[in-house]
Amino acid sequence: MTTPLTTWVPGAAGSHFDVDNLPYGVFSRAGEEPRVGVRIGDLVLDLAPVAAAEMLDVHHVFEERTLNLVLDLAPVAAAEMLDVHHVFEERTLNALMAEGRAVRSSVRRWVTGLLTEEPERDLVEPHLVPLADVTLHLPVEVADYVDFYASEHHASNVGRIFRPDAEALLPNWKHLPVGYHGRAGTVVASGTPIVRPSGQRRVSTGSTTGAVTFGPSRRLDIEAELGFVVGVGSELGSPVAHDDFADHVFGLVGLNDWSARDIQAWEYVPLGPFLGKSFATSISHWVTPLEALDAAWVDLPGQDPEPLPYLAPTAARGLDIDVEVVVNGDVISRPPYRSMYWSPAQMLAHLTVNGASLRTGDLFASGTISGPEVDQRGSLLEIGWGDESAFLADGDEVTLRYSAPGTAGGRIALGEVTGRVEPARA
Repeated sequence: MTTPLTTWVPGAAGSHFDVDNLPYGVFSRAGEEPRVGVRIGDLVLDLAPVAAAEMLDVHHVFEERTLNLVLDLAPVAAAEMLDVHHVFEERTLNALMAEGRAVRSSVRRWVTGLLTEEPERDLVEPHLVPLADVTLHLPVEVADYVDFYASEHHASNVGRIFRPDAEALLPNWKHLPVGYHGRAGTVVASGTPIVRPSGQRRVSTGSTTGAVTFGPSRRLDIEAELGFVVGVGSELGSPVAHDDFADHVFGLVGLNDWSARDIQAWEYVPLGPFLGKSFATSISHWVTPLEALDAAWVDLPGQDPEPLPYLAPTAARGLDIDVEVVVNGDVISRPPYRSMYWSPAQMLAHLTVNGASLRTGDLFASGTISGPEVDQRGSLLEIGWGDESAFLADGDEVTLRYSAPGTAGGRIALGEVTGRVEPARA
């Protein structure tokens, strides 16, 4: 068994942001441009100046660093794929993500060596910046946004609430990962205020259906989700196979798909979600790379009937990620992602099976994460079972927290997502 590496960074060892995590983000300090960093403990490692000192002269790096610590630049340099300064000095992670899986893995090995080898300390320590001293930014320039509906428990609950006299699940639900295309331009970083949306709704009182009115949503909701960020695109007309998931997906973000349930209920038949969903989607500042989640993969709860072969049902796996839903400082629910019906790779395979292409920065989300128990529901719609008093008021603040098993045996934290509700604007 491999001995876990120990970081020399003060306060980071044993934390949820130890060297088995190392999420990427984009940060800036006063008067400086945003650039790429890695979180270690409560610090951000500024990668650009370290890369300039360590990686600019590739031959020197190969000659001086030990083989077990060296950034494996041989295949990268041979293909002339990695412009170090360009990648780490960018305002988003897109340039790094587009370099692909081999570069992603190599950079991770390099950063791990920097943060665990004492001889690197003199070089690295001046470029560790306290989180309190930086501003964090939207980490990814989002190309397209797709939201799935992958939790059987959530879909069943919503079906019972919206269609109490019909089957909870529609006939297609267990045959394909249902989803819709969202609005990339309203994906915002954690901490961005959420303005209460306005729109049409039909007022209902008891069993009586009233008039159609316009105004601020009275049923503003959250959806506790995971988001998957695409690094490497695909060719138009060429589906992405289930087995190629890790070649295209760079990592994960925490995601809150804010929803106006009254607007949604009136508009979603016959074409589905639109204004009730498109006003804001919040994602975490930190993108957790796939490699940090190697210990989190688990079997799915089961799929019946067996999906079609392109969804690779015998190989499909889920993730053991715990979520906490916090409203105004109180934990109100703990949804488990391991209970999801459809896997991340199945979602990606279905998204592209018709030949739809991927682009760097594409974001696809899991849909609301809800478990089988009452205290595992990932939306206020389900928690209050449609009661209007359960929805968000102006001034309410929602935070989603995530954790998963780490490769060193403890737990790592994924980036949390926070948003505070502001009143509707005229």
